Amino acid sequence: MAGVVERRSIDVVPDAERYGTAFSQFTLWLGANLQITAVVTGALAVVFGAQAFWAILGLLIGNLLGGAVMALHSAQGPRLGLPQMISSRAQFGVRGAAVPLALVIVMYIGFFASGSVLAGQAVGELTHLGETPGIVLFAVITAVAAAVGYRVIHALGRIAGLVCAITFVYLGIRLLQRAELTDLLADRTFSFPLFLLAVSLAASWQLAFGPYVADYSRYLPRSTSARATFWWTLGGSALGSQWSMTFGALAAAAAGSGFVGNEVGYVVGLGGTGLIVSFLYFVIALGKLTINVLNTYGGFMSVVTGVSGFRGQQRLGPRARACYIAGIMIAGTAVALIGKDSFLTSFKDFLLFLLTAFTPWSAINLVDYYVIAKERYDLPALSDPHGRYGAWRWKALTVYAVGLVAQFPFLATHFYTGPLVEPLGGADISWLVGLAVPAVLYWLVTRKDTGHIPERTILAVPAPESADRQETAQPAG
Repeated sequence: MAGVVERRSIDVVPDAERYGTAFSQFTLWLGANLQITAVVTGALAVVFGAQAFWAILGLLIGNLLGGAVMALHSAQGPRLGLPQMISSRAQFGVRGAAVPLALVIVMYIGFFASGSVLAGQAVGELTHLGETPGIVLFAVITAVAAAVGYRVIHALGRIAGLVCAITFVYLGIRLLQRAELTDLLADRTFSFPLFLLAVSLAASWQLAFGPYVADYSRYLPRSTSARATFWWTLGGSALGSQWSMTFGALAAAAAGSGFVGNEVGYVVGLGGTGLIVSFLYFVIALGKLTINVLNTYGGFMSVVTGVSGFRGQQRLGPRARACYIAGIMIAGTAVALIGKDSFLTSFKDFLLFLLTAFTPWSAINLVDYYVIAKERYDLPALSDPHGRYGAWRWKALTVYAVGLVAQFPFLATHFYTGPLVEPLGGADISWLVGLAVPAVLYWLVTRKDTGHIPERTILAVPAPESADRQETAQPAG
């Protein structure tokens, strides 16, 4: 068991402990996206008024655009060997990174809760315990798997990817036995705001993975091709999510009002009766277990990252790790139990709210890593508030704030609609603004501020007898 339970937390993964190939990112993200919440996300585009044909096309565009941004984050993992949010200290400062981290933690708790609602329905039916006990039982299993760590997460991804892929093929066939595909796609009435809603739903789904995607590529050997990591990550995530979301859009179009409020029941009802129903409930729970373990693990890493910026802590013992994970589980379960009766509307607004928080962070992180620093970071300094990155980097924090504020006039949610939404026909383009404005602004204010950037990536603290830090033999860029 000692070889299975992960020893690392937010510290650098040494080269001697690296293993695997970039293909592991495909199986992980395929399994993470072939699941019921992605189905619901795809269905939302139709539930809120889009025709199935345009909803599916919009979802595809969103998955590709958002997935490309997410995969660029994934490519940082093998190079740095660090969790994603630790690397953002290079932009925001060792302590300043806690600002976007606070929103990241809210994201993890929210996705844990939303996943637990749907999985809890499945577990409750499978065990005959009911929805509320099902939610609690599912949350406990999730926390245990997250506590074991990296190896079990990838194993879950491989198993869930295979099982869920076979199941979705079967469910797709059953759906098309109930409704003709040509009939579902026949209405081509186009509404630009609804089309853009579909794009935004899928893009937000993908962009929300950005703050933790490198957590699962950081164990790959440093020699792993960044291009291979990018394409395998994008391929698994875009294929899995588009597959699930297309099924959801078609299911919502076929079911009409019968889908809303009965998402799990409708999907399971497609399968038949008897043992098949039990198996489908198990598959739904398995798919949600994969992604909820990612959310729990990512939440744990984010909390530790935020705390360690002020305490200087880099490694955790098993007891502290278990306490952090239990805290994420308790908070997420509480939210799930409170919000389970108004899930669809709340989840749509939650996704769009998350998009406003993470697009500026993604833009700043990617511009700094690929354009300003050109992949050259001082890894020990990421834990030193008195080092080259400092405690707070106010330029990045200011740009992040501007990026947040710039989106609000274009934001359309249930609880807030910006003044520029109506002139655009109701379309929400806040995520495009949230990517473009901070990316350009951060480049403008930091392109000449490069004194803190090392000539090469620095991997280790210098030995006492040496005045020079160990640096990689890799060329810059």
